Amino acid sequence: MNHSSKIIKSAFCAVFLFAAIPSFAQNQQAKTASGKQFIIDAEIPWQDLGGGLKRKIMSYDPTMMMVKIDFQKGGIGTPHQHVHTQMSYVESGVFEVTIGDKKQTLKKGDGFYIPSNVMHGAVCLEAGVLIDMFTPMREEFVK
Repeated sequence: MNHSSKIIKSAFCAVFLFAAIPSFAQNQQAKTASGKQFIIDAEIPWQDLGGGLKRKIMSYDPTMMMVKIDFQKGGIGTPHQHVHTQMSYVESGVFEVTIGDKKQTLKKGDGFYIPSNVMHGAVCLEAGVLIDMFTPMREEFVK
């Protein structure tokens, strides 16, 4: 195996391990959210993401997904981008949200829109919850 093959194999293993962090039970619970018409918050378990964040997959189909993210104060939604269009609603708390090169402090009742493939992230200034909507669904959240 040559050096570049080893690098590719190592990168693949790292991505695979990162994707496998949620437990099998959590993945099964997320899969049961598929097509859920009545979404009862109390019946949906949290998935601990680490770093002061946890997530609930509320419901989804192939075209869209709703996800609830709970942030502890200081929790960071690490800057990232994805092909999915995203819209988020601030259910509670205060967040500094960065979309591309713009920053805005948002509080309960506010929201934001992220076009496909635009770098974005958030820092939680006061503990709170974001409700994220994605189109199409985030398949990697339920694998």
